[in-house]
Amino acid sequence: MSLTTQDVWDAIGDSIFGVLGFANQSCEPRTAGVCFVTDGRALLMTSGADSWKVRHIACNPNVSMTITVPKRIPFLPFIKIPAATITFKGDAEILAVTDVDNSAVARLFRGLELDRKVVEDTRIIRLVPRGDFVTYGIGMPTMRMRKPAAATGRAPCETEQPQPLVTS
Repeated sequence: MSLTTQDVWDAIGDSIFGVLGFANQSCEPRTAGVCFVTDGRALLMTSGADSWKVRHIACNPNVSMTITVPKRIPFLPFIKIPAATITFKGDAEILAVTDVDNSAVARLFRGLELDRKVVEDTRIIRLVPRGDFVTYGIGMPTMRMRKPAAATGRAPCETEQPQPLVTS
């Protein structure tokens, strides 16, 4: 079975947490755990408008993301198994909440009501993957993950050019 781009996007769509990698203004590496939602072929996540994450990404939009996908053996949940992973590089963009479609904002904030202060103090990071997804354990049985060479995969991101944002 060969890994497809759609297999990877399906796994990303079933996930909500990843680790975002970026560089600070001194070009030192930094990472941050983030919750995200998919929006077409992009990921959306939130951060404070004056956060270091937003400041660093605004200066250098080249980022990386690693998403973990929990794995377990049916009927033997007590056996610890490494998570499957999806890693990719991409281009990040910092947006105001009002610049993003209302339905995407509702999914991103998971139904929380947003008052004016939250909208003003929050930024949305839009991440568009580029290049290839590099995976471990995606789209395969858990037992196959015992052989790392057989468990690794690669699929093109096949990301189209970012579409203009439409606000509602």
